Parts: sequence; C-alpha cells; structure tokens
Amino acid sequence: MMGMLSLLLWTPALGSLLLVWLPGHKPNLLRLVANGVTTTVLALSVWLVYRYDPQNPALQLSEYFAINPTSGSAYSLGVDGLSMPLLMLCTLLTSVALLASKPTIHIKAYYLCILLLEFGMLGVLLAQDWVLFYIFWEITLFPLFFLISRWGGKRRHAASLSFVFYTLTGSVFMLLSLLALSQYHLEHSGSLMTALGHSAKTMPVQQQVWVLLGFLLGFGIKVPIFPLHGWLPPAHIQAPTAVSILISGVLLKMAAYGLLRVLVILPDAARILRPLLVLLALIGMLYGSLLAWRQSHLKAMTAYLSISQMGMVLLGISSLSQAGIHSALLQMLAHSLTVAALLLLIGQLQQRTHSRHIQDYGDLAQAMPRWSVLMAVSLFAAMSLPGTLGFIAELQTLTAFYQQWGWLWIFVVLNLLITGAYLIRILSLLFISNQPTRPLLADLRPMEMLVAGVLVAAMVALGLQPSPVLALSASTAIHWQHLLNDPSL
Repeated sequence: MMGMLSLLLWTPALGSLLLVWLPGHKPNLLRLVANGVTTTVLALSVWLVYRYDPQNPALQLSEYFAINPTSGSAYSLGVDGLSMPLLMLCTLLTSVALLASKPTIHIKAYYLCILLLEFGMLGVLLAQDWVLFYIFWEITLFPLFFLISRWGGKRRHAASLSFVFYTLTGSVFMLLSLLALSQYHLEHSGSLMTALGHSAKTMPVQQQVWVLLGFLLGFGIKVPIFPLHGWLPPAHIQAPTAVSILISGVLLKMAAYGLLRVLVILPDAARILRPLLVLLALIGMLYGSLLAWRQSHLKAMTAYLSISQMGMVLLGISSLSQAGIHSALLQMLAHSLTVAALLLLIGQLQQRTHSRHIQDYGDLAQAMPRWSVLMAVSLFAAMSLPGTLGFIAELQTLTAFYQQWGWLWIFVVLNLLITGAYLIRILSLLFISNQPTRPLLADLRPMEMLVAGVLVAAMVALGLQPSPVLALSASTAIHWQHLLNDPSL
C-alpha cells in the first residue's frame, strides 16, 4: 500500500503521465488538469502538516524499501522539522506558478515540465537516501532546461546552457564527495543517508574537510554562493515568470537544505570551515545588494536580491546553532514568498506594458491601485519592515550572528541599509515619479488578485504570527545543534 509520503511524491508524476494521453489541441483541459494536480499536491501537504508531530525531532511518516542491499541504497522517504516547512513552500509556489502560467506554444509540454519539476523538487526534500537524493537532484535539471530554453526570452538558449553547465559541474563535485564517503565502512541497517553519517565519524578530519568542500561546491552553485552565481541572473531574466518563481522560491532553498544536511553529517569539518562560510556569506550578501542597486531591469533586480538574501541564509547556516538554523529557515521562507510575489507582480505589469525597466513607469498608484497596494507591501517585505516575515528572519539572523561574531554584524546592518535604499528608490520610481504611464493600463483581474494576494497574505500573516513555523522546526533544530556540537551522538 502506498504510504502518505509516496502519495505526495508520485502525484505530480502520475499527473504528468495523464497529460501525455490528453489531446494537445485542448489547452483549457490541459490547464484544468495540471492545476488540479498541483492543487491536490498542495492539499496533501496541508494534510501532512496535520499528521506531523512537531515535538518529535526524529524522521516521521518514514517509508523504507531496500533497492540494492549490497550497496545499501534504498527507496527511503521521511520528513522532519526542516523539510516540512519547505515541502509546504514547494507545493504552494508550484500551485501559484501554474495558476500564473499562460503558455501560448507547446502547452502540453509546458505543463508536463512543471509537473516533472515539482516531482523532482519534492523528491529532494523527502529523500532519506543519498542515492535517491542525487537522482531527484538531477531530475530537476531536465525540465528546468526545457522550461528556460523553450519558453524563455530572446537569450533563452544561452541562459539555459549556462544553467546546465553550472549545475552539471556542481553535480560532479557532489558525486565525488559521495563516492569519497562511501569508501568507508557503511552500516546498512538503515538508509544510505544514515550510513554515510556513521561512516563520516571514522573518516580523518582532513578528508572530511575535502569532502565538505566538494559538497560546498556542489550545493553552492545552486544556492548560489559567490562567486558561483553566474548562472542565476541570465536564467532568472530569461525564464518565464512562473519558472523564475520556482527557481528563486524553491530551487535555491533546495540547495541550502542539502547543505544543512551535509553539515550535520560532517560536523568536525563544518566547524573548521565555518569562517570560510561566514566570509562567503558576507561577500555574497553585499555583492548582491550592490548589484541590485544598479539595476534598472526589475527581474534583474530580483535576481541580485536573491543572491543577497541567500547570503543571509548562508550566514544563518554557518552559525551551526539552533538560533542560526531557525534564522536560515525563516530567511528561506521570507525570501521565497517575497520574491515570488515580486516576480508575479512584475510579470503582470510586463504583460500590460511589455517592459520591465523601472524608467518606463511612474504614477502607477493611480493607474493600477490594486496592483500598487500588493507591490508596495511586497517591497516593504523585501525591506524586512516590522509586520512581515522578513523582519522576524532578519532579527533572528542578527541576534545569532552577533552572539558569535560580535562587531562583524556591522556588515549585516550595512547590507540592510543598501537593500532599503534601492527598494525605496524603486518605490519612488513606480508610484511617485511624474513619468507618465501608458493610457488604459488595466488593473489586476480577480484571478490575478487572488494569486498574488495569497503570497502577500502569507508574508504578513507569518510576520505577525511566526510561531507555527518555529514550532514545526524547533525540536529538529535542537537535535541538529546537539549533533553539530557533539559528533559522538
């Protein structure tokens, strides 16, 4: 009998098979089925939250089936306090992205790719076996490549090839690290993920450091960590709006999630490399903010905003503490919801004006009042103002960072000031500038209002009441802190 996690995982895959048999000349039917599948997956993830016990730090609702007893690989699924919030985020943003999608060519293939991408992303978050994790990690590459190269902008081919080159390079380093770990004696009583954790304890510390550096390159490309970020701006700019939402909202967080998993397996190496992680986080954070400040292209601005915010996530991860893990998780959720809302609203504006450049707009508050309210709240959330989830996340990050690194927190504050400066400039250009807007600019339609409103409401609701997310991850964060501080556990 299929378990609950398998049902969640395989629903989008089965949905994509169903789409194959549907007639391609009926776009409304294809859209209805695809949206029905993603809505079903979202409902299953909500059901999963009710079944999940936040007081239990162990893996829950686990499923295990041995695939190759000799190597120890298995079909092993499970959820804990870190993967549970990210699962909800993945299913929500996929549903939102699909509702916002309006492909005009190769419609069946587009919906197929979105569902296969969701299948891969869910697999990464649910897998409790490194072989299975790696397979799902690679699965996400193929639909993303086609989504960018087939439905992207004018320079989509160069962007998709750059994405593939960077991703495959990272995959090679990840695979080499996995092979290095597997050379040690593995106890195959559980999944390979558990076995690799035990084998790492017998590995010399110097080798652990090299293995962690390999993982850091593998996951760092997707985070992305400076200077491994080169693929993100072109992919972000050229991809359709819905795909950009999934790249920034889920794909980047998937890499940060994998990095956290690795740090727990290699705690000695994590402590040795912690200064390097902090340095890379601070450089990426400031670099992203400074380049975002220079952008006139709205999607390019959100791409560099993502690089900066993922630097904040890495800063939380590098603390190797409960407060740091909490801050990283909140940063991931806040950034995903905020950037998804910004990208969605920018896409809606571009559909009406056929421009994403800030200088082409002005006085939008009168022309599009509903759009303007949602955009203003999203920009305030990106500034991490009180009342939004970003404020709670930034406060947690500053607190955790100051406790460990003292005066270096000035660089974090500087990043916040730069971010606030360029976002205020965007607010001024969009709503206060006297630049005349194009006539007859239509405001948001009800469905557009609903889709964007869900994201904005989630940002504000979690900002006012973040305790549900913190409660989901509290016991897991405490358990992971013990593992990082006492590797003998």
